[in-house]
Amino acid sequence: MKPAKYNKLVRDRIPEIIKENGDVAITHIADDKEYKKSLIKKLKEEIDEFLKDPNKEEIADILEVLYAVCDLQGVSKEEVESIRRKKAEKRGGFKKRIILDKTE
Repeated sequence: MKPAKYNKLVRDRIPEIIKENGDVAITHIADDKEYKKSLIKKLKEEIDEFLKDPNKEEIADILEVLYAVCDLQGVSKEEVESIRRKKAEKRGGFKKRIILDKTE
C-alpha cells in the first residue's frame, strides 16, 4: 500500500487492521476539542455516504458516530431515546409521510 495522508477520525481497530495488512499507521489521540470537531466531520461524512448509497450499513455507521457524540456530551442513549419518544408523543413521528406544502 502506498503512503496516504488521512488526518481523520477512524474506528478504534483501524490501526490494528492496517498493521495486520503489513502497513504502518501513524496516529495520535485527539484532545476533547479535536475529538468533538472530528466527530462532527465524521458525522457529515457518514451522512454524505448514506445520501449517496442509502443502506443499512451506512445507517449503522451514522448511529455509531451519534453514540460517540452522546458519550462525549455525557448523555446516555437511553436519555436520548426518552427525549425522542417524548417528542414523538407530542409532535408525532414521520410514519404518516406528511409533506407540508404551505400554510395560509
